[in-house]
Amino acid sequence: MRVKSSEYKKRNMGIWNEVAPRYHKRWATAKRGPFQSTKKLIELIDIKKGDHVLDVASGTGVVTKLLKQKVGKTGYVIGVDTSTTAIKVAKKWNKKSQNLLFVNADAENFSFKEKFDVITCQYALFFFPNSQKALKNIRNSLKKDGKLGISVHGHPDRVPYFDSIFDAVTQFIPNYIPPGTPDFDRFGTKKQLKDEIKKAGFTKIKVNDYDFPYSPGTFEQYWRNYLKYIAKPIKEKLDKLEKSQRKELKEMIRKNTKPYTKRNGIIQFPWEVLILTAQNN
Repeated sequence: MRVKSSEYKKRNMGIWNEVAPRYHKRWATAKRGPFQSTKKLIELIDIKKGDHVLDVASGTGVVTKLLKQKVGKTGYVIGVDTSTTAIKVAKKWNKKSQNLLFVNADAENFSFKEKFDVITCQYALFFFPNSQKALKNIRNSLKKDGKLGISVHGHPDRVPYFDSIFDAVTQFIPNYIPPGTPDFDRFGTKKQLKDEIKKAGFTKIKVNDYDFPYSPGTFEQYWRNYLKYIAKPIKEKLDKLEKSQRKELKEMIRKNTKPYTKRNGIIQFPWEVLILTAQNN
């Protein structure tokens, strides 16, 4: 069934409006696992004092906070995101400042009068249904020789945190991931990511890969936190399972985590992150 991108965006925005506060607390501010990449992204993009920076899909403001520190008082940072709740969290977490602004806007359609020195985008490119439209909009918003910095999750085999659950859940709930949802793994290799950025007209493209291991604790902690932090529409689907199905599902997920479980019962997942830098020539 073909689903319009506008329908997907509306659904996705509703989910982020619900989960943003939980996401911020559990992931974004933890500086563990994949969010160790925030500092690395900013290092690689080489922000200068006085730079004008745009953070696309800024979420709860984790990247924007570090960007603001880098640009200093003579520069400024704008964060754009479609989730009004995420923006509220970002504003609360980032101290009010004349050189920091958050705007409710879509990556494919935002428009500013000025051009930026640097544009960043962390863990969001794979969410965009029309990634080329978003990337071309980003490129049009950069100054000549302006820089782009993007972070994405790596290949599913190297980010088993997600598929340890997804591979099992989708056997019980075929529509667990709704129709029309973009393939979140489509930029999970260096070549896939580089080709996509090159197609949008960027040059001097470089992709670095990193492993930021993440431990969710024991399996019981991993399972409980999954149930605690998932979005309401997904939880409703899980709640419809029979008790025996839920038990079987849990054991399938436990089996999937075995290769990453230490003798003491602690799970240690590898977590590949690809960080790309490019230029608008």
